Amino acid sequence: MFTLIEKRRYFFLISAAVIIPGILLMIYSTITLGSPFRLSIDFVGGSLYELTYTEGGATEASIRDVFEQFGDENVVVQALGDSSQNRWSVRSSIQDPSLSDQILAELNSLAPVNTELSRTESVSATIGQEVTRSAVIAVFVAALVVIGFIVVAFRQVPNAWRYGVCAVAAMIHDVLVVCSVMSLTGLIFGWEADALFLTALLTIVGFSIQDTIVLFDRIRENIPKYLGEPYETIVNRSILESIHRSLATQLNAFFIMAAILLFGGDTIKQFIFILFAGLLSGTYSSIFTAVPLLVAWEQGEIPFLRSAVHARPASVEA
Repeated sequence: MFTLIEKRRYFFLISAAVIIPGILLMIYSTITLGSPFRLSIDFVGGSLYELTYTEGGATEASIRDVFEQFGDENVVVQALGDSSQNRWSVRSSIQDPSLSDQILAELNSLAPVNTELSRTESVSATIGQEVTRSAVIAVFVAALVVIGFIVVAFRQVPNAWRYGVCAVAAMIHDVLVVCSVMSLTGLIFGWEADALFLTALLTIVGFSIQDTIVLFDRIRENIPKYLGEPYETIVNRSILESIHRSLATQLNAFFIMAAILLFGGDTIKQFIFILFAGLLSGTYSSIFTAVPLLVAWEQGEIPFLRSAVHARPASVEA
């Protein structure tokens, strides 16, 4: 039988090799940008302009120059559709509503703007803060619910609460990986974390927990079925029995997301890429982080918990 669990130390090293540089990237981003990753106007506040010109004449450089005149040197200008449509999306950090009419007048001087097909939207930073706070609370509540659910559902398995803690540890692993990817893409490509990033993050959290519970449930079923076998053997058998189902489900999702990345619109590619990276991490962490961590805990290999694990049998014999 192919033994995955015996290689658990290598899996932990792989996770550390991804997460530790990611944390260093987020620290660097915090020092240089003021946040772990580049934030969009959804969180810092600002204005969103979607412009449709009736004829050519406006370019990315000329639109950027207009906003630089009003003090925004980091404006994000993006073409929408092909060049013949003359459509632009502009994200500006300027929050003063009184400047909106002046900016629109300057933009209109570049080329006539079709006001019926254009729109302007102001975003308050407090909205992004409230959404972020709600997302953090949602993740925290989800962690508590997962631990409680596993303790109840796995009550016939010794140390059922450890399964819950390991599932939450895998979830935190995926959150750190996704945040690291967002920080890296922000520094290299200028990608900004927006409301869709939080949507992707919460989706990944749910996916990670579900996939981990599926594996843990197979372990729970096999423990009474193979009494007398070493715990590592039972866990390894459970992984091999479940891995084909997990990979089949994930591969279907990956193929769809890959197609969207290749042929989808520019406005959704960032969301799909982050989701793709998160689901890839979730697939890895369920098999190669949560389960090996559980085995390491049961074997007394985790620092600070090792003494408690080995002390327990002695007290029982006494």
